[in-house]
Amino acid sequence: MRVVRRKRNPLTLVASVFALIAVCSPVLAHHGSAGFRVKEVTLKQATVTRFRWANPHTLILFDVKDDKGNIVHWAGETGSAASLKLLGWTRQTLHPGEVITVYIYPHKFNKDFGRIEKIALADGRVLRDSDREDRGDITRY
Repeated sequence: MRVVRRKRNPLTLVASVFALIAVCSPVLAHHGSAGFRVKEVTLKQATVTRFRWANPHTLILFDVKDDKGNIVHWAGETGSAASLKLLGWTRQTLHPGEVITVYIYPHKFNKDFGRIEKIALADGRVLRDSDREDRGDITRY
């Protein structure tokens, strides 16, 4: 019995590799902190305008007055709703009009957007975005 081998088309192989890269690259590109500054900024007296409990990131939209007294509209992202729930957050944690303190790593190129480290509520509770233990033991603001 004779085995017949088909000649492989190099173009098919190249097209398959590119298709695989195209499908997988968004998964690899999504996460990273290179776009955020390394120094945390504290924004006091921030007024929540919207709390979007969602995946892949929960968003907090809030207003803060700058040094000149002008209102600046900020947006801060946290982890997923599922991960925040494990840290004590709920979809009812924040409401429009609520005043909070935001600890955030600003984006390098979008000055009014950042990655939220934690928030301090008016009642003194602090809710973190991560349960990493290398940040000390701050439990009250």
